[in-house]
Amino acid sequence: MPRLIASLGLAAGILASTSAWAVEISISCSALGKEYEICKQGVDAWAKRTGNTVKIVSTPNSATERLALYQQLLAAGASDIDVFQIDVVWTGILADHLMDLTAKGQADIDDHLPAMVETSRVNGKLMAMPWFADAGLLYYRQDLLDKYKRPVPQTWADLTETARMIQDGERKDGRGDFWGYVWQGRAYEGLTTNALEWVASFGGGAIVDDKGEITIENPKATEALKAAAGWVGTITPEGVLNYTEEESRGVFQAGNAAFMRNWPYAWALAQGADSTIKGKVGIAPLPKGGADGRHAGTLGGQLLAVSKYSKNADAATDLVLYLTSQQEQKRRAVEGSFNPTIVALYSDADIARANPFIGDLVDVFTNAVARPATVTGQNYNKVSTEFFNAVHQVLSKRAEPAQALNRLDRDLKRIKRDGWK
Repeated sequence: MPRLIASLGLAAGILASTSAWAVEISISCSALGKEYEICKQGVDAWAKRTGNTVKIVSTPNSATERLALYQQLLAAGASDIDVFQIDVVWTGILADHLMDLTAKGQADIDDHLPAMVETSRVNGKLMAMPWFADAGLLYYRQDLLDKYKRPVPQTWADLTETARMIQDGERKDGRGDFWGYVWQGRAYEGLTTNALEWVASFGGGAIVDDKGEITIENPKATEALKAAAGWVGTITPEGVLNYTEEESRGVFQAGNAAFMRNWPYAWALAQGADSTIKGKVGIAPLPKGGADGRHAGTLGGQLLAVSKYSKNADAATDLVLYLTSQQEQKRRAVEGSFNPTIVALYSDADIARANPFIGDLVDVFTNAVARPATVTGQNYNKVSTEFFNAVHQVLSKRAEPAQALNRLDRDLKRIKRDGWK
């Protein structure tokens, strides 16, 4: 708490000093779900306090496409965006183009989830501030589980059986467009997060281990991909091969699926006044690969970073500190189900009322599977692209799991040949 009070005092001093020289700050905010709306409310509040103005720059919802845009802008030294919303796995990739926030952010950083702090640092320097945390979760229709007298699935085999039972039953009742399970199957970063959950849940590792050894070609990973490929066209529509988060949420929220894998942001939307499934949804950890498997949600989340090429770096840094503050993270959690990165907020009563599952998520985040971004450094994007393309081939029946993983192992070794960094 003393750190919080001190940081608010520091922020107030910065706010007072910047108001005399009003500037315009540009920030990239995702428009996924309610993100744009919630972001705009936050930046408008900061602008009102400081006398500055803020322009929100529209960027693609696809993480892969957004990273490509960022890299293009930053490589050119462009000052179009002052504050970047970045994925937790991009810090190392973009670090050379970001400001070191250690001096101004260090006082508050220890209040955040350790896993999120780790994703914010590169070579000991604080290159971004944690904004919200994410992990893959299983959404389920409680009313349909009750109707068919089935428990929440604990293994992927359980989910497959229950999804098929509910799907068959609902279709017999005339709902021909009803599916058992929807997720993110497009060839992009979202598929990396899904597939990593499958592989880890079966005990197949995390593509590359902490020592930099490539581990993806193994029987458990093969088993995981075989199981997932079996869903496509049976309990999952073939169109899932082009689904991102919003396509899968659209099907689920329209009442046309029994289960969905998605990030926590989907909860607030599912409970919205216009939601077909309001009051009918539950959340649980993703299933285990089997009796000897584990619940594995991929660690996600977003950070805020200041461009090294910003012409208003002080004001941009102040905006970052405001948006990642305890007060603002609480507002975002209550209004948009964005999970705080500040540990103390997980026991906040207002947040718990808005998000009944919030107390369970500390454990989910603590045990989440991290993508191998730290160990692979600048090469992470290449590693992820090779992985999700290989998985997509398996899901679309263009390659057998063992064949695809053997080829992936060879391709990753080629990338590693000159060292991960």
